[in-house]
Amino acid sequence: MSYKKEFWDKYSSENEVRYNEEFAKFIRDLAISLRCNSVLEIGCGTGIDLRLFPESCEIFGVDLNDLALDIARQKLPAGKFKKGNITELPFEDSSVDFVFTHQLLNYLDDQTLEKGVSEMYRVTRKYIMNCEKFEESEKQITENQKYRNMKKRWLDYNVKIISDVDMHEEIDPDKTRFTLLKKI
Repeated sequence: MSYKKEFWDKYSSENEVRYNEEFAKFIRDLAISLRCNSVLEIGCGTGIDLRLFPESCEIFGVDLNDLALDIARQKLPAGKFKKGNITELPFEDSSVDFVFTHQLLNYLDDQTLEKGVSEMYRVTRKYIMNCEKFEESEKQITENQKYRNMKKRWLDYNVKIISDVDMHEEIDPDKTRFTLLKKI
């Protein structure tokens, strides 16, 4: 996996202006409605998607960027933020109720993505959610991004596909695909 520190430092320092309260509410409401007591965002950046969760929920975030993690810890002191890679998540098997990504998987090469999917499956106890830019054929968007078809990626795992639909533009104007899975 290629990690471009300068790109991600810039992304992290600009992350606050990308805050989408509707998306953050959606994630919170979904996890709570599914009776999840612990939540992990992989590629959490500055933690903007985790800030609306109640204190009764155990909140975890993993990211490779130190600047982003410092901001996340400052903005959400109750959260447990760890430096980590999607291919080696620092969690026990089946230890988190709800594991999710939001436009992280679009930045990963295919090999890293495959290992990451396996790790998400390993650490989740109940649910996995991916919101990623979608294209059936997974073609390149930019030099650093690729459209993903996450439903296809999960077919070899023991999961029930609960939802695989485009997010409503009022919730996520980037038109991501919402894929929700239940671990069986």
